[in-house]
Amino acid sequence: MSPSKLTLLCASGALVAAFAGSTPAHAADAQCPNLDVAPRATNADDVGAAVLCLINAERTQRGLRTLRENTKLSRAALAHSSDMVRGGFFSHTARDGDTFVDRIIGAGYARRNDRWKLGENLAWGTGDAGTARAIHAAWMRSSGHRANILTSAFRELGIGVRVGVPHDAGVGATFTTDFGAKA
Repeated sequence: MSPSKLTLLCASGALVAAFAGSTPAHAADAQCPNLDVAPRATNADDVGAAVLCLINAERTQRGLRTLRENTKLSRAALAHSSDMVRGGFFSHTARDGDTFVDRIIGAGYARRNDRWKLGENLAWGTGDAGTARAIHAAWMRSSGHRANILTSAFRELGIGVRVGVPHDAGVGATFTTDFGAKA
């Protein structure tokens, strides 16, 4: 068995528009199904649900409102995870120059001139480091990623889990979580 690898983009994306280490035991031990399953094409939605469950366990433990899954944010997140695997890159900015804000607005979640708050976390992992539990634990050890997870203003979340990693579409999984709140 090859060693597990986990890579995270340490600078999580967050933007506000006025117009227009380890995870605490309570979250790691949350009663969430599929925390340790290897993502596959047939269970990617279940792995995404495990990520949402862990994020909401973190928020609940701190007295924060849970996040609701939003289909438009999920569409943007899954498209970006797929694009990174297909295009062999790992960044909040797509190869065509679109930022996570551009992608989320393009998915119809918000309009450019509305009031909103958006954030994005990215990760990819192989082996044991590609499970929902491992990805979440890594995000919680990173101040920028943890800040997105625990930002009280966020109300909704989109999760995109795509099998494959940016340098090898045949192994692991790539994760995008898009956070949002509209005024």
